[in-house]
Amino acid sequence: MSIRLKPLAEQVIVVTGASSGNGLAIVELAARQGAAVVAVARGEPALDALRTRLAAEGAKIATCVADVADADAVERVAAVAVATFGRIDSWVNNAGTGTYGTLEQVPLDDHRRVFDVNYFGVLHGSLVAARYLRGQGGAIVNVGSILGDRAILQQGPYCATKHAVQALTDTLRMELEAAGANISVTLVKPGAIDTPFPEHARNFMDKPPRLPPPLYTPEVVADAVLHACAHPQRTLYAGGGGLLSSLLPQLAPRIADAIMEVVGTPAQQKPADPGDSERRDNLYEPRKGARRGSQHVLARHSSLTLQVQKLPRALLVLGVAGLGTTLAIGRRLSRR
Repeated sequence: MSIRLKPLAEQVIVVTGASSGNGLAIVELAARQGAAVVAVARGEPALDALRTRLAAEGAKIATCVADVADADAVERVAAVAVATFGRIDSWVNNAGTGTYGTLEQVPLDDHRRVFDVNYFGVLHGSLVAARYLRGQGGAIVNVGSILGDRAILQQGPYCATKHAVQALTDTLRMELEAAGANISVTLVKPGAIDTPFPEHARNFMDKPPRLPPPLYTPEVVADAVLHACAHPQRTLYAGGGGLLSSLLPQLAPRIADAIMEVVGTPAQQKPADPGDSERRDNLYEPRKGARRGSQHVLARHSSLTLQVQKLPRALLVLGVAGLGTTLAIGRRLSRR
């Protein structure tokens, strides 16, 4: 069944984790493109400031204070969206949290908290969204990670949740397709993105954490997510560096493990640049947020890999066929 989605300017979009990082970038870009947005986060002051700022710019925005680990709170999000704008067209499960440290260092309660937010938060949002979208159609967009393809040292609980989100998203897609629900389900897999994540994560290492390069700006993720809200697509990688990191373990898993064991920990530490102390550790309580991290890093503002994935499928097939023909002709000419 072919799924048709509304243009962004005609949509009502729910975004969780909306007060910081990728979520904030998604809300801002969606509002600029004319969508009505329901911004969801735990911190009421941050949401109030966001609503005031965007409404002053003419945006259609509502907010809802909710912890996505709480199923009842997620039900309230949907009620706010319908009460304010009359419907839901796309639901973006973006909220996430994490820890830095070995599996043994991270207390079991913190392991569970990461799962409560990153996995059960996505499950809660997906089930509520599917119920509201069933029949009328729409999109569910889950923000996963390249760490759902390959684990990394020092972020075991986070990696485990992103593997789980991959399975959840695939299962949800199959169930909705089998039921003829007319709902597009997309998994967006960002690479390393310059957000406050390293500052927000609970840290058990002896040095301040960072994200390993190459980094991209949150606007790259926002571009991928909003494309998925308007164009049915199975998976989108946000950042070419992340895609390469996902492919190597599939081709040479033992080599990838060996590389990770040598560089995985130092690549995630930044001793001389801990970032903003007011953002530290949001595992159980919200902390000061922002779109970008405060550490000094280089981040790419665009991703050619993402732009290629956004091309219409027929154009991609033609492009691959054309490249194959060109290479074949080149080989023949070289043999003469």
